[in-house]
Amino acid sequence: MRKALIVGIDHYETLTRLSGCVNDAFAVKAAIERNSDGTLNFPSPQVLTGTSSAQCITKRDLKDAVRKLFADDSEIALFYFAGHGYIEDTGGFLCASDSSTGDDGLALSEVMQLANTSRARNKVIILDSCHSGAAGNSPMTAGLAEISDGVTILTASTADQYSYETPGGGAGVFTSLFVDALNGAAANLVGDITPGSVYAHIDQSLGPWAQRPVFKTNVKTFVSLRKAEPPISLGDLQALTRHFPAPDHNLRLDPSFEPERSSEQQADPNIPSPDPVNTATFAVLQKYVKVNLVRPVDAPHMWHAAMQSKSCELTVLGQHYWALVNKGLV
Repeated sequence: MRKALIVGIDHYETLTRLSGCVNDAFAVKAAIERNSDGTLNFPSPQVLTGTSSAQCITKRDLKDAVRKLFADDSEIALFYFAGHGYIEDTGGFLCASDSSTGDDGLALSEVMQLANTSRARNKVIILDSCHSGAAGNSPMTAGLAEISDGVTILTASTADQYSYETPGGGAGVFTSLFVDALNGAAANLVGDITPGSVYAHIDQSLGPWAQRPVFKTNVKTFVSLRKAEPPISLGDLQALTRHFPAPDHNLRLDPSFEPERSSEQQADPNIPSPDPVNTATFAVLQKYVKVNLVRPVDAPHMWHAAMQSKSCELTVLGQHYWALVNKGLV
């Protein structure tokens, strides 16, 4: 069982109203509810939105929903929040619609208490709010995070920073990158999108002077947040060890691997004709090149490597996936 609680609050009775948090919540729901092939990922995620005085999210609403999220032994319990955040010397807070001073919001320490003691196997907390990097910090020791086994925290900014919207408003910078990551930008070659790969995508997309995302985790292995369409088929990926019997193997090529050639080359009796078996292999090798698993040796492109009877070899990434295939891990 995979559970998700998604919260977006634009309406605040006293604090400054926001404009993009509800949009962000629905964008996250749309991205995470199903995998790219249409299969359910997080079935019926609970979405709480504060849009007006008639539809507001109180602190009690927020706390009760977080408590229910972490109440059972689900495979993964994911909490996403977009809204105002607040910090003071006693810690950080997530502001509900009825917050008036900030420190009357839901304390991050309470969120962490519920997550740290949850029986869920994986607890993922994603916060797009100002000062959200304070989540998980020890109240007693500066620079120390206290998170139990199976907990992962990903936040839009450090404890000292604000969280910003995209130019023109309507969406948070962090959440826009988070949704891009879920939609495939952070997928590995088998299509898995993990919290670590999401963080890497967001971190690389924000410059050193922008808000800095924060990533804290205490897990033995990453859980997949979503399955995207892989850039290469599993069958082709598993064929790495067939085409390359060893990770340092140089695969010799010749013109019979390349089906495309000029009319002059076609008329040249010294150039072997395309061989169907070799051209089929070459098509797979070209796919490897596109995802940086293979590169030509002493040639600018694979076409040149084939026509000049050169070779190709695995890249460092290719050797990594070769090892995974060889161990039966892919």
